[in-house]
Amino acid sequence: MEKIKVDVTILAPVEKVWDYFNTPEHITKWNFAHESWQCPSSENDLRMGGKFKTRMEAKDGSFGFDFEGIYDEVITNEKIQYHLEDGRVVEVIFEKIDQNTTKVTEIFDPETQNSAEMQRDGWYAILDNFHKYVENH
Repeated sequence: MEKIKVDVTILAPVEKVWDYFNTPEHITKWNFAHESWQCPSSENDLRMGGKFKTRMEAKDGSFGFDFEGIYDEVITNEKIQYHLEDGRVVEVIFEKIDQNTTKVTEIFDPETQNSAEMQRDGWYAILDNFHKYVENH
């Protein structure tokens, strides 16, 4: 299947964008696709071979799952690549446009249960949440 790509341009320096994307205390504030969901916990060992685990769950407790992976490449303020437990690969690119503008692009292998459009919309919703969080904090 063809890789899916989502991106957003954030009015913030790349160092802040990188920090907010990778620090658990920030991840729990933005890593969900809809306001009826939450991210109660996050662990992140940001280095090659390091693991991350983020808990995502419905606020009403009806459903939840752990989003986990292992880092294959980490270049500070530039790029992260990781693979998920099912082998799918995700690449996140942090592009410094200027001192106060950063473009974040996520490119990922789709899973087979949901349509590509649904996956793109879900990942974009989370990235848009991230965008709003960074610009407002």
